[in-house]
Amino acid sequence: MISVEKALQIVLNSTQDFGIEEIPFIKSVGRILKEEILADRDFPPFDRVSMDGIVIEYTSFKNGQRSFKIEGIQAAGSKQITLLDAQNCIEVMTGAVLPKKANTVIRYEDVTIKNGIATININSINDGQNIHTKGKDEKSGALLISKNTKISAAEIGVLATVGKAFVKVAKQPKVMIVSTGDELVGVDEIPLEHQIRRSNVFTLVSLLERLNIPSETAHIADDKPILKSKIERYLQEYDVLLFSGAVSKGKYDFLPEIFEELEVEKLFHKVTQRPGKPFWFGRAASLRLSEQHVYQNENKQTIVFGFPGNPISTFVNCLAYFYPWYYKSIGLETEEETAILGEDVNFRPNLTYFLQVKLENKKGCIVALPISGNGSGDLASLVKTAAFIQLPEDKLAFKKGEVFKIIRYR
Repeated sequence: MISVEKALQIVLNSTQDFGIEEIPFIKSVGRILKEEILADRDFPPFDRVSMDGIVIEYTSFKNGQRSFKIEGIQAAGSKQITLLDAQNCIEVMTGAVLPKKANTVIRYEDVTIKNGIATININSINDGQNIHTKGKDEKSGALLISKNTKISAAEIGVLATVGKAFVKVAKQPKVMIVSTGDELVGVDEIPLEHQIRRSNVFTLVSLLERLNIPSETAHIADDKPILKSKIERYLQEYDVLLFSGAVSKGKYDFLPEIFEELEVEKLFHKVTQRPGKPFWFGRAASLRLSEQHVYQNENKQTIVFGFPGNPISTFVNCLAYFYPWYYKSIGLETEEETAILGEDVNFRPNLTYFLQVKLENKKGCIVALPISGNGSGDLASLVKTAAFIQLPEDKLAFKKGEVFKIIRYR
């Protein structure tokens, strides 16, 4: 049995590069950018009017002139026109290019227009006001979005602005999620007294959807030959296998011995933590099928996460191990989050304790408030909480006010 820290380091040392794909920019929200996005021209690309109103040559106002004949209108999106007479003005719209030989915009709210004459009703204006000058935001060629950025709605707007109709992003792993156990039935079935509905697999599907990772699912009965046959096929077809159940010491917990028979390298089995101690992790040289034969791809491995079957165990291990593994694989840097323990906690076993907590913001600080659950099988307790607080194994008493790492799931 190894520590949580050692287990996580082994997981992080087993990351994979799944390559790059080019997709329509509008479909890229949540994906990880794999190219630098540069300004294709100055931002803004011209001296841009930032208020609806009139534009004048400032010297005329400075010399005491307040009424200006309107020469024309500069609409947004129309070709640039020129102020022909410095004693006149041009009506301008927000977003329009600044007319030539004009340099100061006065908003309509400060102007009265009658019979083609615009009269300024205020006594003070600034030279060059209400103009967004060319290149003020960014110059042509400037770096706008760095590689390995997680794309959000903000990045989508920039991609559109620079004309990136297609964008390079990290390719997602091909994932199969497998549940095992004769006691499990489908969501739409009525379970017998000795049965329960499948839930862990759908929890994992949802946790992966948060990362924009599509996945496939399968349920396999507690039959060793069938399990072995199907897992052998999955090792050929998928980048990652996530299992829920059958990794502990039960009579029908066949997975560890099946992995050994299929030459899946065990990197560890069992971690000093609660919940989720029986966690199994390993990797297999990826086999790929051609029409004539099976060949080994030495540069590709299938990663295997064998999570314990109890719902909370599956949930916390996915967050604590699969998420960091995925983030590192695609090059996304994340920051550790902490919270203040809201009350004293005593935990006697010499194990790292992933304790479910509610989170509250108190005077700008995040406070973690433990809730009472009924162990790793208490799936319903998840809806009452927002995170796990990670209490280290080197102590038994944890005091209110101490700060520890948290793993959010809301």
